[in-house]
Parts: sequence; structure tokens; C-alpha cells
Amino acid sequence: MNTVSTTTRKRIEAQGYLGLSDASISEIGLWLRFSPAICTVWIAIATYYESVTALVILVPLSALGAILPWHPFDAIYNYGIRHLLGTELLPRSQAPRKFACMVATVWLIATSLAFYSGATVLGYALGVSLAVAAAVPTLTDFCIPSFFYGLMFGKPKARDVDNA
Repeated sequence: MNTVSTTTRKRIEAQGYLGLSDASISEIGLWLRFSPAICTVWIAIATYYESVTALVILVPLSALGAILPWHPFDAIYNYGIRHLLGTELLPRSQAPRKFACMVATVWLIATSLAFYSGATVLGYALGVSLAVAAAVPTLTDFCIPSFFYGLMFGKPKARDVDNA
């Protein structure tokens, strides 16, 4: 029997993933970290190299994460990896995760503009802090923007979730 800690469940539910069984969380919980992991590495490398181009390429991908039912990087799991593993589809992104993608989009634009305008110190400060913020859910399931979403708009409730 798969059991999930209360802390893990609360962190995943804070991102809007409600009503998942312990078995589902055990099966897909790691894969909910996949998109933030790709973003973390991408942002860290782009920041290290002060690559405005690499940061700008990530902007529409992040924005699509705020608009689409899944983040574009979730497609790697949903349409590939899960078929190899025989695991279930990731649930649709809900408002807290979409909010996190919106925050990341604005942060990426600010970081890109800082590097583009020659404000290298600001670019590094924004880029490193964004990479750290993206690394947190990758390593712990705790999403900082989702936490703030909950403070501003209330924690997600089952009736708020799009089950379609």
C-alpha cells in the first residue's frame, strides 16, 4: 500500500492537485516536479551564460504553462515517458500552478531585459533567485508562488478544480 506523508499531500494540494489518492501521488508525484526541474536547469544555464536568447525562448513556454491545461514540458511525460512506464496521465494544471507560471513569465522577462540592457548584476540577481525559486518545488514539492496564491486567493478547494 502506498502512503504519502501529510506534508507531501499538502504541498501538492497547494498547487491545486486535489483529490489524488496516495497511489496516484506515489506514481506521479515525482513527475509533477519534472517541468520545474527542466526550467530550473534551463534558467541556471541561461543565467550563467547571460543568455538573453535562452531566457527569451523560455518566456512563451512559461506563458503557455499559465494558459494551457498542462505545462508544455509536461508533454514529455504525458506523451512519452508515462507510456514507457505504464503510469497515469498528469492531472491538469490548476490556478495555483498557472499563477506560478505567470510569475515565472514576468520574472523571465525582467531577467532577460536586465541582461539585454547591460544590468548584469541585476540579471544575475534575478536569474539566480528565479533558478532557486524553481528548484524549490523540484526538490521539495513546495511551490513558492502557489503558496502566495493560497494566501491571496485562498487555498484550493475540490469545487475549484477542473476535473474535465
